[in-house]
Formats: sequence, C-alpha cells, structure tokens
Amino acid sequence: MRISNLLSGRTLRRFMESEKSGGLTLIVCTLISILLANSSIGEGYRGIWDFHAGSHTVAEWINDGLMAIFFLLVGLELIQEIYEGELSNIKRAMLPISGALGGMLIPAAIYMSLNFGTDTHAGFGIPMATDIAFALGVLSLLGNRVPVSLKVFLTALAVIDDLGAIIVIAIFYTTSLAWVYLIIALGMFVLLLILNKKFNVTNLIPYLIGGVIMWYCMLHSGVHATIAGVLLAITIPFRRGDAKCLSNRMQHALHYPVAFIVLPIFALANTAMVIEGNWDQSVGEPFAMGILLGLIVGKPLGITLLSFISVKTGLCALPRGVNWKALLGAGMLGGIGFTMSIFITLLAFKGNAHYINESKLMILLASLASGIIGYAWLSNVLKRSR
Repeated sequence: MRISNLLSGRTLRRFMESEKSGGLTLIVCTLISILLANSSIGEGYRGIWDFHAGSHTVAEWINDGLMAIFFLLVGLELIQEIYEGELSNIKRAMLPISGALGGMLIPAAIYMSLNFGTDTHAGFGIPMATDIAFALGVLSLLGNRVPVSLKVFLTALAVIDDLGAIIVIAIFYTTSLAWVYLIIALGMFVLLLILNKKFNVTNLIPYLIGGVIMWYCMLHSGVHATIAGVLLAITIPFRRGDAKCLSNRMQHALHYPVAFIVLPIFALANTAMVIEGNWDQSVGEPFAMGILLGLIVGKPLGITLLSFISVKTGLCALPRGVNWKALLGAGMLGGIGFTMSIFITLLAFKGNAHYINESKLMILLASLASGIIGYAWLSNVLKRSR
C-alpha cells in the first residue's frame, strides 16, 4: 500500500500542522490560566468564568455551547475517516479500533478497581480519553523520523477514542430525561437526514438552523448539549472523492477556529483553579490514583495489548514501517487526556469543587508525564530503528 493512500491528500497534512501549533497554544493558555488563578488577581480572574449570564455561568456556556462546535468537528472528521480514511477498510480499521477499545477499557477498569463503591466511581470515564491536539503535537516534535503510518494510526485511534468518549457521555453522564425535548431533537436530526439523503440539499443554512434547534433541545433534554454537534455532523452532505462537498468544506473551515479559539477558551475557563499548598496529599486518594494510573499505565497497556491480540488473531496487520516498540510509544502518547478528560470530569463530579479541581490537576500531571515518557521512548526507538 502506498503511503499516499494513507493520507487523504493535503487535508491530513494541514490537519497535523494545525494540531501541532494548536497543541502549543493549549499549553500556553493552560499555563497562563493557572498562573492567573493563583496570582494576586486570582479571585477576579476566576470570577470572570463564574459570572452568571442568564441561566448559566460563562464557563457553563463555554462547555455546553462553544464545545458543541468542537464536537461538530470531531463528527465531521469521523465521517471522513469512515468514507475515505483508515476506517474505510475494515482490515485497516481494526487496528486503531482495537487500540482505541483497549485504551478505553483498561484505564476504566484500573480506575474502577480503585474507586468501586466510593462516591468517586463516576469518574471512570476520565482516563478513557486521548487529546488528539496534544498527542499529535508531541509526535510532530520528532519530525520526519516518525513513519507516516504511525501518525495515521494515532490520528485514527484518537478519532475513534473521541467517538467512544461521546458514547460514554451520552450513556453514563446523562441526567433524568425530558422526553419532549429529546424527541424534538431527534426529530430534527431525522429531518436533516432526509434533507440530505432524499432531497440532496447542499445549502448550509437549513443545517445550521436545524443544528441550533437540536442543540437547544438537547440542552433541555438531559442529554449533554454537545452531542448535538456530532448528530449535526452526521447529517451534513458528504460525497466520497469530492473535496468541495459541504462536509469537507465545513471541516476545513472549522479546523483553525477550533484549534486556536474554541479549545484555548475551553482551556482558559477550565484550568482557572487554585492549587493548594497541600495538593500533593490528594495524589494518594483513590480517584487521583485512578486518573494517574489509568492515563499513564492503562492507556499504553490497553492500546498495545488489544492491538497485539488483534494482529496475532489475524484481524489486522501492523502498518508498514511500524513495529511494536513504535506502537507502544504511540500508546504512551494516548495517555495525554486533557480536553476530553477535563470535559468528562465536569460531568462526573458536577457540583463538587474539590473533586473537580484535584481531578484537573491529576489530568495535567498525567498528561505531562505521558507526553514526556512517550516522546523520550519514541525518540530512542525511532532513532535506533533509523
């Protein structure tokens, strides 16, 4: 298989470049937010995000509203992967699917083994996520030593991982349902699908109007509002081989706003936390250990183990130019949770400031450790293999 077939032309290369710089932007915003929150103006800075604008705080509007755009982009990427990318061929798709599945189940199992029967058991979804921006950003630091097929594997794995996180949010972090709103939202979803599939409507306006209605109804239904972004992405017209189809044009248009506006604002709003002098005492708590071990140990273990089983049973094969050491390194980078992990934290521990703040800190520490370990491992392995 030619390497050019693994990449969907210029799109994935541009995507990886934006993820690299987007990852650096996230790091800068996170550091700025933590420094400001713990400075002399910390109370005023945190008050910005806690300020009530209508029925929600500013931070809640960001998490419920602005992040729906991020989920829309995730959905558009998933659709493209299914039609034209790694997921379009079941033999190729089985490797990242297996890796993503292992990277979700093993970390969740580690967390639950430490928190089962406690009031923090709901946090099992926190170590299941991989942050695609940070993971690809760290991988890109190794330059052209990284096989293209390893980048494609990590990209596909992270997209599937995001899908898994979306399913977990929809199933496990849904409060009591308001059926009228949910039925209206799903009805709008079906209507938009009909506009696409039956009437071949390619004008963006009806989809945007329908998307806003879906989002509003999801917001009041009990299902998290950001799920509307994924549902909207499924309804957007996609044409295989047509770079100018509406889905592709939306995806290209959203990459940079999401990377440099949506996610940085999310990082600023959700890392404005006070780091107490005795923060290290929380490390020994079950929920903290579950997050740390789940991301740092569970992610690479799960990704590598299920990938190995799938290859050995003949379900799939390793991509050309990738060996098990390199795949293990990609699994280590999978332990960089950040965006989706913080997002799930807000849902799992809603209303408990202690668990939320300490979990965010553990996510940052685990992501930092995973990034450093993964980079060091791959730097050694890829250099030696070259």
